[in-house]
Amino acid sequence: MQRKMARMVVPAIFCAFLLAAAGACAQSGQEVSFPAGGETVHGMLYLPAGGGVHPAVVVVHEWWGLTPWMKQQAKELAAQGYVALAVDLYRGRVTTDPQVAMQLMRSLPKARAVADLSGAVRWLDSRKDVDPNRMGAIGWCMGGGFAADLAVADPTLKAVVINYGELPTKPAELERIHAAVLGTFGGEDQVIPPAAVHAFETELKRLGKNVSVKIYPDAGHAFENPNNKGGYRPADTADAKARAKDFLAKYLKPGQKG
Repeated sequence: MQRKMARMVVPAIFCAFLLAAAGACAQSGQEVSFPAGGETVHGMLYLPAGGGVHPAVVVVHEWWGLTPWMKQQAKELAAQGYVALAVDLYRGRVTTDPQVAMQLMRSLPKARAVADLSGAVRWLDSRKDVDPNRMGAIGWCMGGGFAADLAVADPTLKAVVINYGELPTKPAELERIHAAVLGTFGGEDQVIPPAAVHAFETELKRLGKNVSVKIYPDAGHAFENPNNKGGYRPADTADAKARAKDFLAKYLKPGQKG
C-alpha cells in the first residue's frame, strides 16, 4: 500500500510543480521574439491562468519605453484573461529622462512601429492559445497613437483602447478602422487637446464607426501613470481602467464577464 501511495504522490507533486512554474511564468512574464518588417522584434508575454484558447491584446508603451509600469499593465490584462504581449518598440532602450524619451520617440519611424505591432498581431494569431477572432490593442501616450495607427493598418482587430494618444485625422485613414474604439483623454492635456478629441469622435461617428470617448476635465496628459509626479489622477485612473476593462471584455470576451 505504501508503495502504491508513493507512486500516486510523486506524479501529483510533479504536476503541482509544473502548475506553480506556469503560474510564476505568467506572473513575471517571459521575453519573446517575433519577425516584423524584416527584423526581429522583442516583447514581454504574459499569459492568463489556465489552459484553453484566450483573446489577445497587444500592449503599446509610452515614450519612456517598455518600463516596469508598462509591463504591469500587460500583467494586469493577463490576470483578466488575455494573452498580453507588450511590444518593445525601442529595441531595449528605456529611460526616465524626458529629453531622451523625446529623442527616442522622434527617431522611431512610424512605419517601423506599425510594422512591429502588425508583426505582433500575426505572431499572436499563430499561437494555439489565442483566438484570432478576438484580438485587440491598447496603448498610452505615444503608444496610444500607435494603437490607433494599428487599428488603421489591421482590419482584423476587434477593439482598440487609446489612452491620450495622437489621433489619425485623415478620413481615408479613419474609414479603414473596423475595431470598436475607446478613447481616454484629459481636459487639461496640452498634447492632445479636447478639440482634437471631439473632431476625431465626430468624424468616426459620421463614418458609422463604433467609438466611445471620455474626457476627464481636470486631468492632463499621462494622468494614468503614477510616475507622473503632480499629474497623476488616481480617481480618474481608476475610472478609466474600469471602462477599459469593461470595453475589452465586451468586444473580446462576448458572453463572458470580467
